Parts: sequence; C-alpha cells; structure tokens
Amino acid sequence: MKTDMFSSLKVIHGAARSTALSVAASMVLAAALATPVSTFAATSATSAKTSKHAKAGKKPAAPAKVSSKAAKAGKAATAKTAAADDDAPRAGVKRKRVTYTTNGRHHTVVRRVAYEPRPPTVGQAFGLHETPDALMLRSSVAYVVDQNTGEPLFDKNSRAVVPIASITKLMTAMVVLDSKEPMTDQLEVTDEDRDYEKNTGSRLSVGSVLSREDMLHIALMASENRAAAALSRYYPGGRPAFLAAMNAKARQLGMTDTHFENPTGLTSQNVSSARDLVKMVNAAYQYPLIRRFSTDHSYEVYTGKRTLAYNSTNALVRNPTWDIGLQKTGFINEAGECLVMQANIHGRPMVLVLLDSSGKYSRFADATRLRTWLDNGGDQARITSADAGGPGT
Repeated sequence: MKTDMFSSLKVIHGAARSTALSVAASMVLAAALATPVSTFAATSATSAKTSKHAKAGKKPAAPAKVSSKAAKAGKAATAKTAAADDDAPRAGVKRKRVTYTTNGRHHTVVRRVAYEPRPPTVGQAFGLHETPDALMLRSSVAYVVDQNTGEPLFDKNSRAVVPIASITKLMTAMVVLDSKEPMTDQLEVTDEDRDYEKNTGSRLSVGSVLSREDMLHIALMASENRAAAALSRYYPGGRPAFLAAMNAKARQLGMTDTHFENPTGLTSQNVSSARDLVKMVNAAYQYPLIRRFSTDHSYEVYTGKRTLAYNSTNALVRNPTWDIGLQKTGFINEAGECLVMQANIHGRPMVLVLLDSSGKYSRFADATRLRTWLDNGGDQARITSADAGGPGT
C-alpha cells in the first residue's frame, strides 16, 4: 500500500516538475524572442562560465576587473570615435532603453526600435543630385580649380547656393586671426556656447578653459563647435560684431552668394556656392596657422579639468598618398556631407569643393575619384548643363 502511494506521489511529482520545466522553457523562449541577439552574443561567454561553475558546485565567479591597460584602450577608442564625429550626429535610427531580467539579475540595453530616414538635403530637394556627371560622383556639387591659374577643371552645379555646415569655420578662423587678439588669452566655455538649434553635444563641457590658440586648433582640425562659438563670443564687440565681421570679410573677398548666421555652421542659413568657397579657401590658405591646424592629424588639450584627445575629421590627411595643404569638413542634415581642400595633384596645386554628398564617407571617395581623373590627365573642363550660362540654383 505504501509502495503504491509512493509510486503515485512520484508520478504526480514528476508530472508537476515536467509542467514547471515546460513553463520555464516557454518563458526562456519568450525572453529570447524579446531580447536582442547582440545581448546574448555579449553574455554567452558569461553564461557558459556560470553553468560550468554550477555543475562543479561552485559559486559563480565575480566579474573580472578590467585592467588599466584595457580601460585606457577603451577610453582611447571612445575618444577617437567621438573626435571623428563631425558637427552633428547623423540621423538614422531611434533607440529605446529596455530592461529585462535573467537569472534574477536586471539588465538594461539600448535597442534600435525603428528606422528613421534622414530628411532630404537642400540639394536633394532642388534636384541637384539628378545632375549627371561622367565620374558618377555622389556629391551634388563638385568644383575643381587650378589654384595658380583659376582655371576650372571639373564643374558640377558650382553656382548652386546651398548650406555649407562647418566649412563655415574657415571664415571663423580668418576673422579670429584678423582681430589680432592674443592667442594666449584663456577663453571659458559657457552656456552661451551650447548648440540650441540642433541640440548637438560636445566633448568640451561648460566651464572648460582653453587658450584662444587651442580653441582655434580643435575648431579647425576636429570641427569642435563649442570652441568656434567661444571664439566668436570673445571677439571685440561680442558675437554680433563677429558675425558682422564674417559677412564683411565675405563681401571683401567677392563672395556674393555667401551669408553667415553663426560661427559654427550648425544652421542651414549659412550658405554659399562652390565658386565662392574657392575664393574662401584661397584666402584662408594665406594664413599659416589655418594651414597647419586644419591639416593636423591629432591634438590634445587640457581643459582645466581633464585632457582631451582630438583627431581630424578628415581621414585623407592621414593618407600618405595625399598632399593636402588645407582642408575642412562639414555636416548637417540640410547640407549633407561637405569637404573643401587645397591639395597638390599631379604636381599642380588644386582647390577641390564637394558639397551635399550622400553618405558619410562618399565625399572622401569623390575626392579620390577626382584625383585619379586628374592624375590620368583629366579632360577638358566639364561644365554641366545646370551651370552652362545659367544662374544656378
């Protein structure tokens, strides 16, 4: 009788345990479907180690400490990535913070929840990308000029007036240097230097103190927006006087298609044409500091709180096959990816202007296509139908 009762209880217990395991398995499966694959990829090694310790009857080992060397490497990689970002974060996907529980522990991850396409640039809105060219460039505006003779060698929509983003900072630098203010003066970043239009961030926190020279260096090399903003605020007469000086300088250089509304380029109201930008590049090339700072590979600054390592926003300056004398990159959604350069190509000094390029690296690829074309002898000046005698866009 006792044996029969024990057998019955054993069967009931086995059924209950099977049911519990089934429920648990269902819950794990549901969690797996709801959890990003990348989360499991990141934790698989940890889970394997935990199960191994469990089988051996040991407690799970505490998370290993990250060595100082590895931590420094991680920080360096983060700094490099942050420094490489130009002007404003690219629009792409929205992210949502998700919290889930596994093995009694709470984990938080950031998941991509929806793709959000980047809004069209001004060039796309006006159909500039539909202009064909023999090199199939991804920039809607491309202009190459022999710096010595002023002869146009490649021309695609060079009269189009479009936003220029951080190409603006070349004019900012000229106005700063024209002021003859001491480069050793210490400038402090304040709330007035924040970007309230695009709401972009900056590694240069409020309260940071740098010399005017360091501010100019990272504004040109790494397109540091708060540095450019601080430089304009410390101009005699303040930022309004600085903006007036920028527009006056543009008129002086004969840049009739150009207008500036701020010193950073984080506004679609800073506009110009490729033909005007050639004039600006030629003028900026006369300043040795602009040539040196804009083509520097990397630079460290001490903010009074910590040391920040910056890198150039232009990958081509680190390419030994290029001989670049001056450069500036730019990006905002309305402008697309922009690039201006002075470079020696096939023994000739050239000025290259690439505006409204689609794709983060396409402006550099377009510059390489143009250089290859010029190295191979080029062709007669390529004037697109949009520019042949017309006023442009």
